[in-house]
Amino acid sequence: MTETDASGVKPLNMFSGEPQHDTFPRMKELFPTGKMRAAASPHRFPDGVPVEMPRSYVFDGQERSSESFLAATDTAALLVLKDGAVCLERYALTGGRDVTWISWSVAKSFVSALVGIAVDERLIDSIEEPIDRYVRVLAGSAYGGVRIKDVLQMSSGARWIEDYSDPDSDISRFGAAIAGGESLEHFLAGMVRECQPGTRCRYNSADTQALGSLLVSATDRAITDYRQEKLCDPLGLEYDGYWLLDSAGMEMAFGGVNLTARDFAKIGELYRNHGGWTGQRVGPARWVEASTRPDAPHLQAGNVIVGGHILPLGYGYQWWIPAGDCGEFSAIGVYNQFVYVDPSRGVVIVKLSANRAYGTSEDEADNREMETIEFLRAIARAIA
Repeated sequence: MTETDASGVKPLNMFSGEPQHDTFPRMKELFPTGKMRAAASPHRFPDGVPVEMPRSYVFDGQERSSESFLAATDTAALLVLKDGAVCLERYALTGGRDVTWISWSVAKSFVSALVGIAVDERLIDSIEEPIDRYVRVLAGSAYGGVRIKDVLQMSSGARWIEDYSDPDSDISRFGAAIAGGESLEHFLAGMVRECQPGTRCRYNSADTQALGSLLVSATDRAITDYRQEKLCDPLGLEYDGYWLLDSAGMEMAFGGVNLTARDFAKIGELYRNHGGWTGQRVGPARWVEASTRPDAPHLQAGNVIVGGHILPLGYGYQWWIPAGDCGEFSAIGVYNQFVYVDPSRGVVIVKLSANRAYGTSEDEADNREMETIEFLRAIARAIA
């Protein structure tokens, strides 16, 4: 995805190996946006007992330096909450407490939360229904007749390759369509089916964009507007946030949310508390539970396909589930954006990054997603 320079902002040249930390906090200057206003009563996390970051962690059988890892992945923000209080907070490069950062696919987990709220409000009758009952433009495409649940679980059956290092992959064409002014809904309407829905979990950003169209149709509101009422205000958004829009004014549901680290942490805290927030119910508890566990064999860790490889992670409703028995889950975006939750230890961690090597290949050595999980686990264990 490349965008013309505007107001002195360096053009965005994705997955090229170029540094991105100057651009990621300034996306609202490159793209049109929908604004999410800071809440009238912002929630500010209290200070907890300060903790030190572990000096090292173990990955692939080797002990590795935490500081070296943060530097190598161009980490702009690291925020750690224990039982809802800040116990570690550090910023580098262009990061800062009041700096909004592009979330990329962390946005997918926000979209899932909004779908769950719409279901709870009966604006969507059931996720067992086909998505094209609500989004007519998807009839006749890969999404025709596909259950909303299968789209939530990245199991729509749509043909898709999410390989950021391949300029001819579907995700690359998706980005080119955005930069060229094509509406995302028009792109979705032309997609074709690869396999039977509900049988294969293939990570697909277009699935989340289809969920965005579902939200607009079901609520009869812009996603930004709905999110303002249902999440930003109840959770006490501390700073103004932004959601990138396409040429038709539709939110880039798959990856366009821009928030500060502290405001990203609020979706993690909401889910750690099963949809509760300061004594009130914001999200349905049953939705949170269903969202954060794989409920079919094709969703289990070791079966989820991303691009041309398989990740040792499971998948829920737009949330990733690491293998293990402590109930952890995470929202994950490219370039190593993480909102990681370990309910068993009362921990939420946000890592905002601009890992310049990300997407230059499909190798873990460049992308470092599984290594990030081990690093975050080491922090959670140290705190507990």
